[in-house]
Amino acid sequence: MENLKQTQLFREHLELGAKMVPFAGWQMPIQYSGILAETLWCRESAALFDISHMGVFSFKGDFEDTGLERIFSFSLATIPVGRCRYGFLLNDAGGIIDDLVVFRLSGDELMMVVNAGTTDKDFRAIRSGLGGGALFADTSAVTGKLGIQGPLSRSALEKACGVDTAGLPFFGVKKVNILGSEAVVSRTGYTGELGFEIYGGNDIIVECWRRFLEDRRVKPTGLGARDVLRLEMGYSLYGSDIDETTTPLEAGLGQFVDFAKEFTGRESLVRQREKGPDRVKVAFRVNSRRSPRHDYRISHNGLDVGNVTSGVFSPTLSCGIGLGYVRPEASVIGAELVIGNGTTSMEAVVTDLPFYKGGSLRK
Repeated sequence: MENLKQTQLFREHLELGAKMVPFAGWQMPIQYSGILAETLWCRESAALFDISHMGVFSFKGDFEDTGLERIFSFSLATIPVGRCRYGFLLNDAGGIIDDLVVFRLSGDELMMVVNAGTTDKDFRAIRSGLGGGALFADTSAVTGKLGIQGPLSRSALEKACGVDTAGLPFFGVKKVNILGSEAVVSRTGYTGELGFEIYGGNDIIVECWRRFLEDRRVKPTGLGARDVLRLEMGYSLYGSDIDETTTPLEAGLGQFVDFAKEFTGRESLVRQREKGPDRVKVAFRVNSRRSPRHDYRISHNGLDVGNVTSGVFSPTLSCGIGLGYVRPEASVIGAELVIGNGTTSMEAVVTDLPFYKGGSLRK
């Protein structure tokens, strides 16, 4: 733990009694009051997350002339100012170097938010594809980040930070003033609930964290609940459900690939689209409260057809749920599966997403 990085909120977590764990090179809180309790609180009220481990890049310049447009699987030019877009940074084989969100702050100004464990790799990959005329920087170290998620998150954000988000659409973003400093607020998140993310100087993020927790509707929430919440929505986790050996087509995320434009990995994806992938990601629901685990094997009709990549007990649904990769013939909705590791086995059924359909995401 001594060689791991710490966010500017590290002392705050310790004072709140958080259980700290290694995650993507950082010391991060996995829980405070308990994973199940924190999950349910986010579904019912407002949960506060430290997301300062995430990477943040800034870009200013012409998207086409600098070569930036050709780096991503999605169009940058068609992102309206004040909106965000999710997509991929791919390698030549169409594998996912990272999944990320790009925020268009002005006509020629972008902010990119990437996964913590891939920040350095992502920066190198983007920079290597850029020509001249661009201002591109890794601002992760000087940018603090908070997530406030849950059906009461809008009013909690206004009370703590004085930010009015009434007109901010889903995947909208705007520059704001918080505690006398410029910051960015977006209506984004990873939980399936109404939620917002705040990006600003490290000093104001610490003060915002403290102000949020003065509100009894808000509770600090760790990575454990975040993982349950994202899995209840069927969101992929980089490093588990997607990585450089996985393509967006295999992961069922082809809607985030714009084949009408040129991008790294396009030719490989076109070939895979024409042939059809040999494996595909599925969502499954266990017929009990047991939790499937990463790398458990998946069988269908007595044949080994794949493996689990993510699995948890869902307190919202009161059963085990998970994601995994299987042969296409085992991916049909309603297909019966057996999941296990040789000593443990459980029955499951392929289902559609999201697992949890009662969220406040777009309200």
